[in-house]
Amino acid sequence: MKQFKTESKRVLDLMINSIYTNKEIFLRELISNASDAIDKRRFLSLTDKNAAADFKIEVTADKEKRALKISDNGIGMSEEELEKNLGTIAESGTLKFKKENEDEKELIGQFGVGFYSAFMVADKIEVLSKKYGEEKAHLWKSSGVEGYTIEEAVKPDFGTEITVYLKADDEDKKYSDFLEEYEINSLIKKYSDYIRYPILTYQTEYEKEGEERKEKTVLKKANSMIPVWKRPKAEVTDETLSEFYKSEFYDYEEPLKSVYSKIEGAVNYDSIIYIPKHAPFDYYSKDFKRGLKLFANGVLIMEKCDTLLPEYFGFCKGIIDSEDLSLNISRELLQQDRQVKAIANGIEKKILSTLEEMKESDRENYEKFFEEFGLGLKFGIYANFGAKKDTLKDLIMFYSGKEKKLVTLSDYVSKMGENDKEIFYATGETYEKIDALPQVEKVKEKGFDILYLKDQVDEFVLKILGEYKEKTFKSVSEANFSIETDEEKENLKAKSEKYADLIKFVKEELKDKVKDVKLSLNLKSYPACLTSSGELSIEMEKVINSVPGNKNKVYAEKIFELNAEHTLTDKLYVLLKTDKEKLKTYIAVLYNEARLIEGLEIENVGEFVGKINEIIK
Repeated sequence: MKQFKTESKRVLDLMINSIYTNKEIFLRELISNASDAIDKRRFLSLTDKNAAADFKIEVTADKEKRALKISDNGIGMSEEELEKNLGTIAESGTLKFKKENEDEKELIGQFGVGFYSAFMVADKIEVLSKKYGEEKAHLWKSSGVEGYTIEEAVKPDFGTEITVYLKADDEDKKYSDFLEEYEINSLIKKYSDYIRYPILTYQTEYEKEGEERKEKTVLKKANSMIPVWKRPKAEVTDETLSEFYKSEFYDYEEPLKSVYSKIEGAVNYDSIIYIPKHAPFDYYSKDFKRGLKLFANGVLIMEKCDTLLPEYFGFCKGIIDSEDLSLNISRELLQQDRQVKAIANGIEKKILSTLEEMKESDRENYEKFFEEFGLGLKFGIYANFGAKKDTLKDLIMFYSGKEKKLVTLSDYVSKMGENDKEIFYATGETYEKIDALPQVEKVKEKGFDILYLKDQVDEFVLKILGEYKEKTFKSVSEANFSIETDEEKENLKAKSEKYADLIKFVKEELKDKVKDVKLSLNLKSYPACLTSSGELSIEMEKVINSVPGNKNKVYAEKIFELNAEHTLTDKLYVLLKTDKEKLKTYIAVLYNEARLIEGLEIENVGEFVGKINEIIK
């Protein structure tokens, strides 16, 4: 008895004890494996005519033995390949994902488990295989995690037979249903109808002999062999597209959106594009590989053709099949191929129009989509110096401080006053922290809306856009930000004259920590805050300096603003005349408080705490 590798044993144990309700997918997986095996022999037949055959897959049931057999005349497996393919599972990140996510359903749905899924329904599995070109056949047997055996066997034809001995029926699942003719054919139609090789099953037919109707069982094709994307659009339902998506892309959920197109023009192609409900766990990592499956007249050219998708639409999954592409097209030629580029342009326009339509007519689902994939669209605007900003600007959304939900730039502008010329925004780590910023409080009080920018790329995106519908973007944390009335401006001017000596003292005390010190009417309950002048904001400073390995630190030009209407400013004014040492303590505390509010580090925490203690003792 041979032992499974540790990783295989864990996944196998998961299969055997799985609470996954959709156990029927095991048949889909085994048929897909059989199709892959035939693909390999069919490819070999291009150079070896003897490898050609009447390719087929058979699914037969033996109710007495409670056994379901899936056989193919594909490439077959040698003893070494049985050991390699069935005795271990290649590292694919599955276990790492399992440790991070305890939901077994999601593990299976996200990664698929191929052959091992059969252990969800089986007490024992036998695999009899004879590799093309070899004389010996071998039989692989396993009853689960205890291990497996491999021995020589007799098999006249090349290919593989997998016999699944079903578990006993229980109150949770009647496994014997998988032996019923109707169930077998229904599952093949549901999951494997597009398999390009005939899937043969025994089917009951009735014929009339005189007055009697006789029943007979014949071996017949159970699948249409017509891929979903080759069928007339009128025959393809949303349910058909959804089931194809789940089986083809191993997702346990239906897609958020399915788009089926048959394009005729300079380049003819069929396409099915899917927008998933959720981003893959590695979507925003450098390891994520985007791309669509590319076929040439039904023959797979590439599993993930990234040439067909721009990075900002990398979330899409799907199938592209064109009769105009050459079968001998290579990966190296794809980048230069005129027809592939034409298809890519068409796909991009289709995705763009689909998202636009969803945004206008199905806002709820569009917001769900944007929560998952919106960050990628923002990076798409920022990339390549804004080359795609006009394409994507109407798709991006930001959180509205006034409406407490995501809005588009167009939504924001449509509710601006006739004389308003600026789109206000504020930046921070979370919506809650942005909402608590001193500069935000007063703007909200005056009834203006503010876009809350919490993603690191957000402010860079607005800098790239520059303007939207002739409205410029304005940070409420900029030093020159102003929404004051003429009366308020006169009041500020008077107070600035009154507190001129105080402002001068504070500036001398803070020295090179800030570029300038001034009075402000943009604050409500806070005594002080930090703003910035110039192109580099405080938030941009934090983002750039947080990049790993970045040794060239940058710093925004900071302005220390005192609230002209706060009682503490009056107290500082009194201390200027009565106790300058205590005033220095207050200035240090207020400055560091302002840094904390902006999410900046305090240079000397111990000194800061000591000064607070001086004030409250």
